[in-house]
This record gives sequence, structure tokens and C-alpha cells, in this order.
Amino acid sequence: MFTLLKTENTARRGRMETPHGSFETPCFMNVATAAAIKGGLSAADLKDVGCQVMLCNTYHLHLRPGDEVVRDLGGLRTMTGWQGPVLTDSGGFQVFSLAKLRKISEEGVYFNSHIDGRRIFMGPEESIRIQSNLGSTIAMAFDECVKNPAKYEYAKKSAALTLRWLIRCKEEMARLNALPDRINPKQMLFGINQGATFEDLRIQHMKDIAQLDLDGYAIGGLAVGEPAEEMYRIITAVEPHMPKDKPRYLMGVGTPGNILEAVSLGVDMFDCVMPTRNARHAHLFTSEGIRNLLNAKYERDTSPIDPACDCPVCRQYSRAYLRHLFKAEEILAMRLAVMHNLHFYNNLLADIRKALDEGRFAEFKAEKIGVLDRRI
Repeated sequence: MFTLLKTENTARRGRMETPHGSFETPCFMNVATAAAIKGGLSAADLKDVGCQVMLCNTYHLHLRPGDEVVRDLGGLRTMTGWQGPVLTDSGGFQVFSLAKLRKISEEGVYFNSHIDGRRIFMGPEESIRIQSNLGSTIAMAFDECVKNPAKYEYAKKSAALTLRWLIRCKEEMARLNALPDRINPKQMLFGINQGATFEDLRIQHMKDIAQLDLDGYAIGGLAVGEPAEEMYRIITAVEPHMPKDKPRYLMGVGTPGNILEAVSLGVDMFDCVMPTRNARHAHLFTSEGIRNLLNAKYERDTSPIDPACDCPVCRQYSRAYLRHLFKAEEILAMRLAVMHNLHFYNNLLADIRKALDEGRFAEFKAEKIGVLDRRI
């Protein structure tokens, strides 16, 4: 399913084959939380900005419209019109970050919906059943997300609980995939490494989940407020213990600089709401750094957002026009800005893949790392 095509030091260039087509790695997955990209982009738009994988969220889709509704509509790919691979987050992060009240037990988590306060239960089996109804290509295992900084003993118990939940996720997926009425009977499962910022817990947990021979492995519980150096330290500690023949996914990351560093440390897959969220506030990623289009200096600037960019927005519109749209609070402002930022991220990953193919990733990283995250 995963082919490692080339390496440059720890950085990896690969290809992932799935029931819904292949994608090249390293890759950035575009976040369509509730089966839509915030900012008014459709599945057809995703193709135009170079998206390979669409990511949707189990928690949000379970609350509305309901995973059974999505199932009855043919699954996420049929409902949205996106024909490529889809990854669904397990809902664990949202349960622990959005729920108004929650109670953790061995069985799972009781929580109150952040929408209407109703009482809901979600455990490993429930999360996998929801994701099976959604018909995603790749399902993520249900895990406990621990806030950083965490106490050592709690993080240790949480990692052990996440391992037990993962075993149950694998068993439930095998049961569901064997049923005759599944939208995707070849649904794949990724496990999630936890252990807060404690290297020994992370390493042991990675060794434990690697023995389960899953379709891929993610590093979770990072990029939640800790310094970037802490994140890189944990990735460096965990990477040698991750299976070489399976894709590695760093969840919720990050800035262009974060991605360049993580690729150099051996990560294959990324997702983050940053490009769409920043875009909706007129913060645009460019080859020269991050540009805030609300600044007065762009009022009469007829240049494209990024002269080096060939996205549909940069080919047609000026900085002055987008600034006007934001000032006038036109919905089009968000749509165009999000389209540009997603194109930038997908194109950055394409450039990273090209640099790896040509054996010059270290040079590429050195050229870009100090530029892309800076504010103009």
C-alpha cells in the first residue's frame, strides 16, 4: 500500500496506494471539517488547487448531519463530489477540546455536544462505526488527547488507554469491513502515537502500536501550544521506532516552516486548518513570507498576491482588489484568499517532493526555512 521511493537523510519520498486512488508523499491534506472547506470551496475547487487528500471530521459529521445520513447519501465522496482519497479524524481531539463536559472511562467518553448540549457517548467502536458510515478511505483510531504540559503519570496511563482503545478499533474495523453493506469494505486504519512530551512514553507507545501492523501511523498530541522545538524533539525520538514501510502522519501541523522541519525528520503526511483560517483573516502565505492584505499599503497595489504563484487567484486578481473585498466584507474575499493559501500549501509540498526526487531537499529547505514563516 505504501512504497518508499527515495530517501535523503531522514526525509522520505513515497507513494500511498488506496482503494480510492494513490497520492504522493510528503503531502498536505486539505481540511474539510464538516465536508466543506471553510471559505466557500467545493470539491471541484480542491482539484484546482492541487489537493490530493480531503480530511473530514468524525465528531462534527456525527453531530450534523449525522453519520447515518451521510451513509444514506452514499458516503462522503458521493455526497461531496470529491473522488480522491478521504481521511477522517476519529473525533478524539474534538471530544477533548470542544465538549462542554466529558467523563472518561475504559469504555470511552461521555460528553455534551458543543452545539446543543445533548449527552453523547463515543468509544473506539462508536468512532469506527461512524467512520465506516462516512465511507472514508482512511479512518483514524480513537485516542485520548492529553493537554501539554501533562503530568507524567497521567500521560502514562493515557497512552496505555489509547493502546487498548486502538486494539478495539482494529477489531471493530475488521468486523465492519467483512459486512456486505459497507460503503468502503477496504477502509484503512491508522494508529496514533501518544505520550505527551515524554520521550520514554512516546517511544514505548510507538513500539507497542507498531506491533499491530496497521496501515499507517500518526503522531498526535503535538502542536497544541508547546514550543516547536519540543515537537521536533519528540518527532526525532519517535521516528526511529516507526515502521519504515508505512506512512507517517503528523497531526495538525502546521506552518510552512514546521512542515519543512518535519519532512526532514521523516514525516510523510500533514494537515492543518492554518492556511484556511489565516486566509479568512486576510493573512496570505507567499514565497516572500506572510502578507496581511488589510495593511493600507495594499490599497492601490495592482500586483498579484504572490508574483511567483500561478494559482487562479494570482493569475486574475490584485492585492488591491482582495483588500477591497475584505474591507467591504464580501464573501468572495474569503473564497479567493482560501483558494490561494491552499494552492500555496499544496504547491509547497509538490516542490518538496520535486526537491527530494532530485536529491536537493537539504538545499531547498535551507533556502525556504527562514523566509516562508516571516511576516512581511
